[in-house]
Amino acid sequence: MSSDIENEYFCDGITEEIINALTKVKGLKVIARTSSFAFKGKDVDIREIGKQLSVNTILEGSIKKAQDKVRITAQLIDVVDGIHYWSKKYDRELLNIFELEDEISLAIADEVRNNFGHFELQEHLIKQPTNNIDAYQLFLKGRSLQLKWTPESIKEAITFYNQAIALDKNYAKAYYANLQCYGLLAMWGYMPYQEAMDLAISNLLIAKEIDTSLPEYPLSYVGKFFWEEWDFKNAYLHINKVLEINSNHIDGLEAMAELFIALGFFDNALQYANKLLEVDPLSANNYYTLAHIYYYQGKYEKALEKVNYALTLNPQLELAHHLKCFCLIWLNKKQAFISHILNTTLIEEKKLLFSLINENAVTVPQQIIDKWNINSPNQTMLVPYDAFILSNSNHSDKGFLRLKEMINHRRGQVINFRQEPFFKPLHNFNGFLDLHQSNLVLKDFKPLQIEQEESHSILLDNQQINTLKEELLSYFKEDEPYLNPQLTLKFVADVLGLNTNKMSYLVNQAFDVNFNDFVNSYRLKHFKTIALDPKNSHLTILGLAYDSGFNSKSVFNTYFKKTEGITPKAWLKANS
Repeated sequence: MSSDIENEYFCDGITEEIINALTKVKGLKVIARTSSFAFKGKDVDIREIGKQLSVNTILEGSIKKAQDKVRITAQLIDVVDGIHYWSKKYDRELLNIFELEDEISLAIADEVRNNFGHFELQEHLIKQPTNNIDAYQLFLKGRSLQLKWTPESIKEAITFYNQAIALDKNYAKAYYANLQCYGLLAMWGYMPYQEAMDLAISNLLIAKEIDTSLPEYPLSYVGKFFWEEWDFKNAYLHINKVLEINSNHIDGLEAMAELFIALGFFDNALQYANKLLEVDPLSANNYYTLAHIYYYQGKYEKALEKVNYALTLNPQLELAHHLKCFCLIWLNKKQAFISHILNTTLIEEKKLLFSLINENAVTVPQQIIDKWNINSPNQTMLVPYDAFILSNSNHSDKGFLRLKEMINHRRGQVINFRQEPFFKPLHNFNGFLDLHQSNLVLKDFKPLQIEQEESHSILLDNQQINTLKEELLSYFKEDEPYLNPQLTLKFVADVLGLNTNKMSYLVNQAFDVNFNDFVNSYRLKHFKTIALDPKNSHLTILGLAYDSGFNSKSVFNTYFKKTEGITPKAWLKANS
């Protein structure tokens, strides 16, 4: 939420930084940028957002930037009842933006932990990427353009990344961003391939000398090994390195799913595709990936269902349009097929492919083959209709030669050629099995258990827990710290001589509740005592709640009803 349209790139960039920071907290499920941003600027009921994203809590806020000042407000909202159980406003110098991002991220994680149970928190979640705030703002402008994913926006993004680098020669993230942009322009054919790759490699060589701790470092090798060289073993090793840095890294998860698709390991590919949808459930690209797995398994109805949903999320996703076309061909749904391809490109090729698969056609008109031959060898269709058509016609030998040529050039369009149903007529050709041999064999492959819950570290042994439990109970009985509405986990931890991770662990292990419920149980008991005292009959219920340490009417009413099963007013009437 922000009316600061002029600085939208800045607001979006800060939001993404906080999302990325929170994903580093093990045990905390955080929805990725694409799905979170789907609700930006929209008036959608909090409960509906929670349902669509499968989350308990919504983080909502606003950012305003004016000259060298920044104001950030943030609040955590329970999706069940809409309670704002935490909110805070931060006014800072823009110069301290990285410290502020870190402070906010830690505060958010801490409050979620206080309300939902123990997980461990690092001391810091955000590392300062540059000392130059102007370079940072230029980087965020570049990032906002890159995420539009058009050739023009990516080229413009590079100009901003270069400006950021000019202000800070050690800005590793800007070099890695350039590397990704040039790699995309090379693969899409919007720059001369070798020129773009040379620029990508020069950015990588500089970036790796500055910082190899970022997930972008191993990810940059994934593109090289997987898509450029089809070196599946090295791609697998480097994807694992990305996921070791951040187990929910979207590009890492997607790359692993794509790798398993290329290998034909569909069960493993589904694991990663489902993990992608867990952390980014409104991403059209993720539904396209899932649909692709079902397509290669021959489950065309299921693939069609998923690709249709991908297109509702992003009607401009061109690869999804092609995949829907293929599903309709294999399902022989001619009317739906004709309707779908209206006003699209390559209509002649699409109709011919449908005819070859479903209408016993075998002949390819010479003029269409001539049209393909006129095109430069460096020009490649986003989807290889030419190879598909030739392979399913009386020119299957030419289809085999076309496929072989594309594999020799390591064209990404045919990386899944073994799984592609349109290439089945070529499987019996002499030499098909030798077109490309994966160097990732079973002995190298260790499937990741990505859905396993990580067990918590044992921060305190049983003896320590029992001793500290007695100390905590004694402190709450004698000092009544719960009467302070601003009481924090850190304050209690300091009293007991613990850090916040151990304090959270103690409450969770000793009482099987989260910190806020532990404190509120004392506040509720105190409220009941003073509410039934005749000398307080002139005070309101809310006044008594505040005197008991509750700092919010909604939090008090919700906790009371959750615990007692009735409202405070009904309880007081029944017990007076």
